[in-house]
Amino acid sequence: MRDLVVGDCPAVHAFASLPEACRYQAWGPNTEKQTRDFVQGAVAARAQSPQTRFVYGACLDGELVGIGELKVRSLAHRQGEISYLVHPRVWGRGVGTAIGWELLGRGFELTGLHRIYATCDPRNLASARLLAKLGMIHEGRHRHTARIRDGWRDSDVFSILDEEWTCRPGRE
Repeated sequence: MRDLVVGDCPAVHAFASLPEACRYQAWGPNTEKQTRDFVQGAVAARAQSPQTRFVYGACLDGELVGIGELKVRSLAHRQGEISYLVHPRVWGRGVGTAIGWELLGRGFELTGLHRIYATCDPRNLASARLLAKLGMIHEGRHRHTARIRDGWRDSDVFSILDEEWTCRPGRE
C-alpha cells in the first residue's frame, strides 16, 4: 500500500463508480466529482496536525485496485476505524485482506491505537468473513445506521484490541 495521490482519481473512480463495489455503502456509485473530492480530501488530510485520517491505495501488479482508510476516531481514547474498497475485478484474490492487515498494523504499531473497529452491512458476508480473518471480534449489530439505496442498513460491528493484535499467532 502507498499514500493516495491526486493522480489516482481515475483509478479510484474505476471502482468507486461501480454499483456492485458500493452496494452496501451509504455513498455511491460515485460521480467523477465525488471521487475527485474524496481523493483530494484524502491527500489534504496528510497535512493536518495531528493527522487523524490515513488513506492508502492498494496495488496489484502495479495497478491501483483498492483503497484502505484508517480514521482516528478518538485521540484521547486511542480508538480508530478501518474501511476498505476493492475493485470487483480482483475480489477473492486477497487484496481486501492485505489492506486490512496493513491498516491494523499501521493503526496499532505506528499510530499507537488501543482499539480499532470496522462496520459492515450484515448482508455483506464476504466483508464479515474478511474482518473475522483479521482477528476482529463481532461485537454486535447496530440497527438502521444508514439509509442506502434499498432502504435502511444495519451495521455489524467488529473490533480488535492492541493486545490481541500483539499476541496474534503467526503475526506477519
